[in-house]
Amino acid sequence: MPTVREALRAGAARLSAAGVTEASNDAALLLSFVTGEAPLSLRADPGRELAAEDIAAYEALLIRRAAREPLQYITGEAPFMGLMLKAAPQVLIPRFDTETLCEQALLRLRGGERILDLCTGSGALAVAIADRFPDTKVFAGDISTDAVALARENASRCGVDVVVRQGDLFGPFAGERFDMIVSNPPYIPSRDLAGLMEEVLSEPVLALDGGRDGLDFYRRIIDEAPLYLTSSGWLLLEFGDGQAKAVAALLEENFEEITVYSDLNGLERAAAGRLKHGICT
Repeated sequence: MPTVREALRAGAARLSAAGVTEASNDAALLLSFVTGEAPLSLRADPGRELAAEDIAAYEALLIRRAAREPLQYITGEAPFMGLMLKAAPQVLIPRFDTETLCEQALLRLRGGERILDLCTGSGALAVAIADRFPDTKVFAGDISTDAVALARENASRCGVDVVVRQGDLFGPFAGERFDMIVSNPPYIPSRDLAGLMEEVLSEPVLALDGGRDGLDFYRRIIDEAPLYLTSSGWLLLEFGDGQAKAVAALLEENFEEITVYSDLNGLERAAAGRLKHGICT
């Protein structure tokens, strides 16, 4: 039977040949998933022979990953802000980039606020906020029934209380006010969808397509947010590469203290703005 070292090397080579960018990392995570051992534990005993059933299971997963199926859909899990969330092919995968938005939201909270997460997807933002501030009242919404179901499951999985509703943007929250609204809406320009990485193309188009210029959802959210924010409430948004100036410009009419934040790769990734005094109606 192959050793841990041999299995990892062969797996990484196979994934690299298939164009997987982080082949060694993914090979280790897949073998970890099969054996139930942490990657560091596996590497600590590289000469150990693997069981036949583990090799067979590992091989099956390598085939799927080499076909560019996202790792998170294969394992059914995705990490976010120290939590392990369930992932499913019908819903966008939580990404580390979005932790920039989440961290800025957390910095503005003291506890006891009402928070709304629009386009919640897996519920990553809502669940992470509720986990850090259990005395906040966290709400989340998504037009996708699959996303609503998964967000509710992730809230239950992480032991937090999040009210998740199905509907188009603010539709399910008519007449309500929130101290903060966060959102990671679809922001890929329609014309760019076909050129995305193969893994991203496995994700639902509904969660990716931001319209002609990628800004359709920002216009709607920024325009309608004053009707749902309390006085001086915060709006925080994630956006795609090259969209920072456009999103900040949209915020300027009704928001102040507008700040743009970069992710760990140095790319402008999120913006925050406080509702101007007197705008709230």
